[in-house]
Amino acid sequence: MPGLTDSRFARSVIYLCAHSADGAMGIILNKPVSDLNMPDLLIQLDIASETDAIRLRERVGHMPVLMGGPVDAKRGFVLHTDDFHIDQSTLIIDDGICLTATVDILRAIASGDGPASAVLALGYAGWQAGQLENEILANGWLICPADPEMIFHTALDAKYERTLRNNGIDLAMLSVSAGHS
Repeated sequence: MPGLTDSRFARSVIYLCAHSADGAMGIILNKPVSDLNMPDLLIQLDIASETDAIRLRERVGHMPVLMGGPVDAKRGFVLHTDDFHIDQSTLIIDDGICLTATVDILRAIASGDGPASAVLALGYAGWQAGQLENEILANGWLICPADPEMIFHTALDAKYERTLRNNGIDLAMLSVSAGHS
Protein backbone atom coordinates (compact mmCIF):
# COMPACT_ATOMS: atom_id res chain seq x y z
CA MET A 1 0.00 0.00 0.00
CA PRO A 2 1.15 3.60 -0.56
CA GLY A 3 1.55 4.23 3.18
CA LEU A 4 4.11 1.47 3.74
CA THR A 5 7.22 3.26 4.98
CA ASP A 6 9.82 0.49 4.49
CA SER A 7 11.53 1.37 1.19
CA ARG A 8 12.56 -2.27 0.64
CA PHE A 9 8.90 -3.06 0.05
CA ALA A 10 7.71 0.07 -1.80
CA ARG A 11 5.44 -0.94 -4.70
CA SER A 12 6.28 -4.61 -4.10
CA VAL A 13 4.20 -7.52 -5.29
CA ILE A 14 4.77 -10.45 -2.95
CA TYR A 15 3.60 -14.00 -3.45
CA LEU A 16 2.81 -15.41 -0.01
CA CYS A 17 4.27 -18.93 0.07
CA ALA A 18 3.49 -19.86 3.65
CA HIS A 19 1.34 -18.44 6.43
CA SER A 20 0.62 -19.97 9.81
CA ALA A 21 0.33 -19.05 13.48
CA ASP A 22 4.16 -19.12 13.54
CA GLY A 23 4.61 -16.42 10.88
CA ALA A 24 4.65 -15.91 7.13
CA MET A 25 7.06 -16.17 4.19
CA GLY A 26 6.80 -14.68 0.73
CA ILE A 27 8.80 -13.86 -2.39
CA ILE A 28 8.96 -10.35 -3.91
CA LEU A 29 8.11 -10.79 -7.59
CA ASN A 30 8.97 -7.42 -9.11
CA LYS A 31 12.38 -6.33 -7.82
CA PRO A 32 15.35 -7.57 -9.87
CA VAL A 33 18.85 -8.00 -8.49
CA SER A 34 20.94 -5.46 -10.39
CA ASP A 35 23.03 -6.84 -13.24
CA LEU A 36 22.32 -10.51 -12.59
CA ASN A 37 20.34 -12.92 -14.72
CA MET A 38 19.68 -16.65 -14.54
CA PRO A 39 22.17 -17.79 -17.23
CA ASP A 40 25.00 -15.74 -15.70
CA LEU A 41 24.18 -17.01 -12.21
CA LEU A 42 24.27 -20.61 -13.42
CA ILE A 43 27.75 -19.98 -14.85
CA GLN A 44 28.90 -18.40 -11.57
CA LEU A 45 27.64 -21.43 -9.64
CA ASP A 46 29.40 -23.84 -12.06
CA ILE A 47 26.05 -25.36 -12.98
CA ALA A 48 26.24 -24.32 -16.62
CA SER A 49 29.03 -23.71 -19.09
CA GLU A 50 29.15 -20.69 -21.39
CA THR A 51 27.73 -22.91 -24.15
CA ASP A 52 24.91 -24.11 -21.89
CA ALA A 53 24.18 -20.50 -20.92
CA ILE A 54 23.91 -19.48 -24.58
CA ARG A 55 21.35 -22.26 -25.14
CA LEU A 56 19.52 -21.23 -21.97
CA ARG A 57 19.37 -17.60 -23.13
CA GLU A 58 17.84 -18.81 -26.39
CA ARG A 59 15.14 -20.66 -24.41
CA VAL A 60 14.39 -18.19 -21.61
CA GLY A 61 16.19 -14.99 -22.57
CA HIS A 62 17.97 -13.08 -19.86
CA MET A 63 15.60 -14.26 -17.10
CA PRO A 64 16.22 -11.86 -14.21
CA VAL A 65 17.14 -12.97 -10.73
CA LEU A 66 14.80 -11.35 -8.24
CA MET A 67 15.50 -9.79 -4.87
CA GLY A 68 13.00 -12.05 -3.11
CA GLY A 69 13.28 -10.18 0.17
CA PRO A 70 15.73 -9.04 2.81
CA VAL A 71 15.86 -12.33 4.75
CA ASP A 72 18.56 -14.91 3.88
CA ALA A 73 19.52 -12.94 0.74
CA LYS A 74 22.23 -15.41 -0.32
CA ARG A 75 19.78 -18.33 -0.51
CA GLY A 76 17.91 -19.06 -3.73
CA PHE A 77 14.23 -19.88 -4.07
CA VAL A 78 12.52 -20.93 -7.29
CA LEU A 79 8.79 -20.40 -7.71
CA HIS A 80 7.64 -22.59 -10.55
CA THR A 81 4.76 -24.35 -12.25
CA ASP A 82 3.68 -27.73 -10.92
CA ASP A 83 5.00 -29.68 -13.92
CA PHE A 84 8.29 -30.16 -12.05
CA HIS A 85 8.78 -31.83 -8.68
CA ILE A 86 11.73 -32.98 -6.57
CA ASP A 87 10.79 -35.46 -3.83
CA GLN A 88 11.42 -34.11 -0.33
CA SER A 89 12.34 -30.67 -1.76
CA THR A 90 9.39 -29.19 -3.65
CA LEU A 91 6.62 -27.51 -1.70
CA ILE A 92 3.26 -27.48 -3.49
CA ILE A 93 1.72 -24.15 -2.58
CA ASP A 94 -1.49 -23.60 -4.55
CA ASP A 95 -3.01 -22.92 -7.97
CA GLY A 96 -0.34 -24.95 -9.78
CA ILE A 97 2.49 -23.04 -8.10
CA CYS A 98 5.39 -24.73 -6.31
CA LEU A 99 8.51 -23.65 -4.46
CA THR A 100 11.85 -25.44 -4.59
CA ALA A 101 14.98 -24.22 -2.84
CA THR A 102 17.67 -26.70 -3.86
CA VAL A 103 20.41 -26.48 -6.47
CA ASP A 104 18.83 -29.50 -8.23
CA ILE A 105 16.14 -27.31 -9.78
CA LEU A 106 18.81 -24.98 -11.16
CA ARG A 107 20.55 -27.96 -12.74
CA ALA A 108 17.23 -29.08 -14.25
CA ILE A 109 16.56 -25.60 -15.65
CA ALA A 110 20.09 -25.43 -17.09
CA SER A 111 19.67 -28.81 -18.82
CA GLY A 112 16.22 -27.99 -20.19
CA ASP A 113 14.47 -30.48 -17.89
CA GLY A 114 13.06 -27.92 -15.45
CA PRO A 115 9.56 -26.51 -15.08
CA ALA A 116 7.77 -24.83 -17.97
CA SER A 117 7.75 -21.52 -16.07
CA ALA A 118 9.87 -20.34 -13.16
CA VAL A 119 11.22 -17.30 -11.35
CA LEU A 120 14.39 -17.35 -9.27
CA ALA A 121 14.69 -15.15 -6.21
CA LEU A 122 17.50 -14.56 -3.75
CA GLY A 123 16.18 -14.15 -0.22
CA TYR A 124 12.62 -13.89 1.00
CA ALA A 125 10.25 -11.63 2.90
CA GLY A 126 9.49 -12.97 6.34
CA TRP A 127 7.18 -12.02 9.18
CA GLN A 128 7.11 -13.22 12.77
CA ALA A 129 3.94 -14.57 14.36
CA GLY A 130 1.21 -11.92 14.13
CA GLN A 131 3.44 -9.36 12.40
CA LEU A 132 1.86 -9.61 8.94
CA GLU A 133 -1.65 -9.52 10.39
CA ASN A 134 -0.77 -6.33 12.30
CA GLU A 135 0.71 -4.75 9.17
CA ILE A 136 -2.46 -5.60 7.23
CA LEU A 137 -4.62 -4.04 9.97
CA ALA A 138 -2.42 -0.92 9.78
CA ASN A 139 -3.18 -0.67 6.03
CA GLY A 140 0.34 -1.76 5.08
CA TRP A 141 -0.62 -4.51 2.63
CA LEU A 142 -3.37 -5.23 0.15
CA ILE A 143 -4.23 -8.92 -0.11
CA CYS A 144 -5.53 -10.44 -3.35
CA PRO A 145 -5.67 -13.85 -5.04
CA ALA A 146 -2.58 -15.17 -6.77
CA ASP A 147 -2.37 -14.91 -10.55
CA PRO A 148 0.02 -17.43 -12.13
CA GLU A 149 0.01 -15.47 -15.39
CA MET A 150 1.24 -12.37 -13.55
CA ILE A 151 3.83 -14.36 -11.56
CA PHE A 152 5.45 -16.05 -14.55
CA HIS A 153 4.61 -14.04 -17.66
CA THR A 154 4.29 -10.33 -16.82
CA ALA A 155 7.19 -7.90 -17.16
CA LEU A 156 8.67 -6.96 -13.77
CA ASP A 157 7.89 -3.26 -14.16
CA ALA A 158 4.22 -4.02 -14.95
CA LYS A 159 3.44 -6.45 -12.10
CA TYR A 160 2.41 -3.86 -9.50
CA GLU A 161 -0.06 -2.00 -11.70
CA ARG A 162 -1.38 -5.21 -13.28
CA THR A 163 -2.04 -6.75 -9.87
CA LEU A 164 -3.98 -3.67 -8.78
CA ARG A 165 -5.89 -3.44 -12.07
CA ASN A 166 -6.76 -7.17 -12.06
CA ASN A 167 -8.33 -6.67 -8.64
CA GLY A 168 -10.36 -3.64 -9.69
CA ILE A 169 -8.16 -1.11 -7.89
CA ASP A 170 -7.24 2.28 -9.27
CA LEU A 171 -3.83 3.32 -7.90
CA ALA A 172 -4.93 6.95 -7.86
CA MET A 173 -7.76 6.05 -5.48
CA LEU A 174 -5.61 4.30 -2.85
CA SER A 175 -5.22 6.09 0.44
CA VAL A 176 -2.46 5.90 3.04
CA SER A 177 -5.05 5.65 5.81
CA ALA A 178 -7.66 2.99 6.37
CA GLY A 179 -11.12 3.24 7.82
CA HIS A 180 -11.99 0.91 10.70
CA SER A 181 -15.50 0.63 11.99
